[in-house]
Amino acid sequence: MRAELVVGSVIALLLPSHGVAALGFRGSIGEISPALAERMTGVSWRPGCPVPLRDLRLVRATHRGFDGRDHRGRLIVHRDVAAQILAVLRRLYVDGFPIRRMTPVDAYGGSDYRSIEADNTSAFNCRFVDGTRRWSQHAYGRAVDVNPIENPYVGSSGTSSHTASGPYLRRTPFRQGMAAEGHALVRAFDAAGWGWGGRWPGAKDYQHFSASGR
Repeated sequence: MRAELVVGSVIALLLPSHGVAALGFRGSIGEISPALAERMTGVSWRPGCPVPLRDLRLVRATHRGFDGRDHRGRLIVHRDVAAQILAVLRRLYVDGFPIRRMTPVDAYGGSDYRSIEADNTSAFNCRFVDGTRRWSQHAYGRAVDVNPIENPYVGSSGTSSHTASGPYLRRTPFRQGMAAEGHALVRAFDAAGWGWGGRWPGAKDYQHFSASGR
């Protein structure tokens, strides 16, 4: 069970404790402020997107960094999955799973490529699936890409568009920040009932987790 503490437009989720490891975790869910909406408009969101800004939420949470220290990050997701994502982030924190950085894609001009190059974990971005006119699950705020350098999209050619991902095309041995069966990242999203692109037939999208499995 979880309790909710409402302060203005922010909902802080009081999740069950799992011991000392969770004491440093802080997380909240807030509405998209007018200032944030202005920054997003014309960048990660625009009129005609499949989700209105009022249906999105800003999730703030503590996460472990690759430096072993605590950092504060932000993800923008659909309101109907915000609590799930906050629970996932808390579980990753407790497990000591490192996230390089976690900031809305607007910091990269809405460019998925630039966000990946920065090894940035991100969620909402009103864009099509590459090479199609079909909305990505990110356009609905129901997908998250985690540590995209360590967890690249690997096409049928077995390569990545990002040079830094080269060492991670081979998925063994396991290294920190990676998504793999039986390890913290995949376990956390499995617990939320989300699908993982690392299980897709054919091309693998190791960074990609979504509520729909697509």
